[in-house]
Amino acid sequence: MGRKSALAGWLRDLDAVELRDVLALRADAAERRPHSLRALADELTAAASLRAAVDGLDQACRDVLDTVVRSGDEATVELVAERLRCTGKAPRAELKRALTQLRARALVWPAAGRLVSSPGLRLLEEEAPRRITPAPRAPRRTPQDRGFADRAAIAPATSTVDGVTRLVDLCDVEQVVCRGGVGLRELRRLAGVLLVDEARARLWVGLAVEARLLAVDDGRLVPTGRSDAWRAASPADRLTAVVAAWPRMTWTPGRQRAVSAEPSSSDGGERTRRGLLERYALLAEDEAYEHRQEVVADLVWARPAVHGRAATEAALVEAESVGLVALGAATALGRAVAADRVAEVADRFVPPAAATAQLRPDLTAVVVGLPSRELSEVLDLSADCVAGGWRFSGASVRRALDAGHEPDALLARLASVAEHGVPQTVEHLVREVARQHGRITVTSVACCVRTEDPVLLREIATHRSLARLSLQPLGPTVLASAKPATETLALLRAAGYAPTTSAVDGTSVVERVPRRRAEPPPVRVVTGGWRAPLTGQELTKLASALVERERPKPKFVLPPAEAQRIGAVRLLRDQSLVLRDSEVVLLAEALVSRTSVEIAVANGPRSTVKHVITPVDHAAGNLKANCAPRGEHREFLVSRIRSVRAVTNA
Repeated sequence: MGRKSALAGWLRDLDAVELRDVLALRADAAERRPHSLRALADELTAAASLRAAVDGLDQACRDVLDTVVRSGDEATVELVAERLRCTGKAPRAELKRALTQLRARALVWPAAGRLVSSPGLRLLEEEAPRRITPAPRAPRRTPQDRGFADRAAIAPATSTVDGVTRLVDLCDVEQVVCRGGVGLRELRRLAGVLLVDEARARLWVGLAVEARLLAVDDGRLVPTGRSDAWRAASPADRLTAVVAAWPRMTWTPGRQRAVSAEPSSSDGGERTRRGLLERYALLAEDEAYEHRQEVVADLVWARPAVHGRAATEAALVEAESVGLVALGAATALGRAVAADRVAEVADRFVPPAAATAQLRPDLTAVVVGLPSRELSEVLDLSADCVAGGWRFSGASVRRALDAGHEPDALLARLASVAEHGVPQTVEHLVREVARQHGRITVTSVACCVRTEDPVLLREIATHRSLARLSLQPLGPTVLASAKPATETLALLRAAGYAPTTSAVDGTSVVERVPRRRAEPPPVRVVTGGWRAPLTGQELTKLASALVERERPKPKFVLPPAEAQRIGAVRLLRDQSLVLRDSEVVLLAEALVSRTSVEIAVANGPRSTVKHVITPVDHAAGNLKANCAPRGEHREFLVSRIRSVRAVTNA
């Protein structure tokens, strides 16, 4: 007998309550609503169902299951205990618990003194387990004010929103190479520009991609169409979109690899993040875990298929970076993410958008809270983003002038967002850069460098770093360059000059960075969840139906007299084409019970003779009977009987 047949046979030995427990733990098989225990055995041994059942086992159950599978037909409780060194009382109890769990999931069951494993199971580890892994210490909890964690999460939540916003803005103006994913070198460059570590940059890229704010277009990472509305939204709405994307990220936390920007078919990272968040959400609102290592160890033991130690620790760091976990407890934001109601609490974790900044004499700008989009545009126009705010420099002011802004208009825009006015040092910097700006122009002829200052022109022509341009004088104020206008502009600016672009007729050309928008990736569809889970009542009904269907039906045995009567009716019906059904039944009843009836027997073409008879036997189409009133014994052909009537006692 094969193992699948053995499984079906074992299922037949279960009562309705035990079968219901199996269906509850193997919900994917129950949702198929099998019509028989044999069909249920087919569902329980399907590869996807076995994988889901094994993934839900703790480490001790996996050790026992792996040992049983390795032992094959020789597996017994004693052999498994010997191989896992279950010699003490505690290991024996853990072995008993593990076998109970495996039996409840229909993965291992006892049969004739042996342990039988479900067909389709494979070895879980390359090496055989040497002992059963005991459960780690339960994570210790401590009382904590419910507001402490929420207040501690405000800074990381605000930083995350600000960082993702700056990342999207950066991808809008710079080329971020992404071929199948953001490579490690490009990721380190992004981290340097955003002034964060590599892990934080990786997290922000993953959040932006999962929130569908960034997408791949022609080998580069660019903002999507929905990113414009997101950047214009309030900080609370931006936080809602970002933190809701965190549990959906599929890449494994903590892995040093390229950040994928494409939909993934694996859900390993998603299950790790959700499992961690759900564990912290089980805490009461006034509780916290004392040691994070105990939480990680407990998750790794309870769900080793989902929680690797390094990945779980990295997921916890991510959760703290986003503001979902703080001070060993789940924040209100983390509980809201687990319950899918982030919008209700998001405004408690980010301040409102700031419309003004503090411009300081040391050429820096500081914003208290998150800057509004308008404020960010003004500061990004003429200053560089640095740690803690923005910094003005000659290059940053020159960038604003290159974009076509006049110095007075630029100072007016800065004054409109300056909380305490524009410092004199910032104004002097803008005026000084504007005084030198435009003294050199580049025309795309092939191209020409022009200036009204002959001394400056001779300086440029002899500059060592500009040798690649092969500059040749065409006149007192014109130089010819061997490189295109764009490359000439870049080299002149790198050498410390401030050229501008002009058309052939001398009019200025305002340089604008083209804005590219990509279509967001399609929403990832989770397969296998289209059926609604069965309720407890439905599971009980299904288990009872399966047990009842397999129960042997009792055979209905007719009494001898009734069986004889039915047989006589069938024979008489076949031998007579004239008698009505009621007359056939009456004649058969008389034959079985030896009672008298009146029959009319054909005596020629048109005449009949009536007899009152008591039938005693029937064979070969002849009815043997005793005739009244003398009781003589006669035989009548059944085919010649024309009618049958009951005899009434006068």
